[in-house]
Amino acid sequence: MKNKNDNNTSLNENAPSFNNDSVQLNNIKLSKIKKIEIPQTNSQDIIITHTGYSLSYNETHEQSNWVAYELTREETTKLFERTDKFIPDPEVKTETANGKDYYGTVYDRGHLAPAADMGWSSTTMAESFFYSNMSPQTKSFNRGIWKKLEELVRSWAIENDTIYIVTGPVLTSGLQTIGANKVSVPNYFYKVILDYSEPSIKGIGFILPNIGSSAPSQNFAVTIDSVEKFTGIDFFPLLPDKQEELIEKTLCVNCWTWKSTKTKIEKDGKTSSLTVQCSGITKTGKRCKRMTTNSNGRCFQH
Repeated sequence: MKNKNDNNTSLNENAPSFNNDSVQLNNIKLSKIKKIEIPQTNSQDIIITHTGYSLSYNETHEQSNWVAYELTREETTKLFERTDKFIPDPEVKTETANGKDYYGTVYDRGHLAPAADMGWSSTTMAESFFYSNMSPQTKSFNRGIWKKLEELVRSWAIENDTIYIVTGPVLTSGLQTIGANKVSVPNYFYKVILDYSEPSIKGIGFILPNIGSSAPSQNFAVTIDSVEKFTGIDFFPLLPDKQEELIEKTLCVNCWTWKSTKTKIEKDGKTSSLTVQCSGITKTGKRCKRMTTNSNGRCFQH
């Protein structure tokens, strides 16, 4: 499960599937775990904690190995607009990439933790534009399938109240570089998401090539185990071992909704979710098909 940079991992584990182990997820006993989203780290990692997210900075590739953060339903409400002020991360003592590295290239400064996830405070919005949170992405990828997946993940935060996200580039030797700082251009990006709340505990991963695609997001869904093998990163190591094993080997595509949930702003300035599919899981292990307007994302039965 923890093999380093096994990039021969099949990317064809993307067809909608249902694993019988997902029924067992309903029996997981929750533990109170602080910073559950932080991957396994070692003494060589440069770990930096900002207000809205944490990261592991890779000086060789001049970008983060991973960016990890908790996203709650309340934090999906945008209170502050994008700043679009890209600046070096002052906490990275070895210095990060800068605008000159991207200038004149065909690549976007692609967010790892999206600005739209950080609009809940002026500080988090500003931090989302640090170059430590950027990675070179093709325009068609950044503005297409990657953006759609980011929107989908926000809808999961709305439906499930709180989720934990780790995202980043797949960094290997021999990558193309841009700029004087030789910023590596990844061939793939990943996301892993953990919903560690009752009654629908679940996890899911994604591996996406750094190219445009019109395919639906679920076509890129894989187990978290697969992302670990592909990246060499150990995700959610603070989970009890048996829970981690079960959650990370299970791909339950039916346990997640695949249409982004929108929110609306009321006259009093408050936001409310539109009708969404219940996030509860039935006794047979399938996702409840009822629709609900409840703020907790669950129907009357769940």
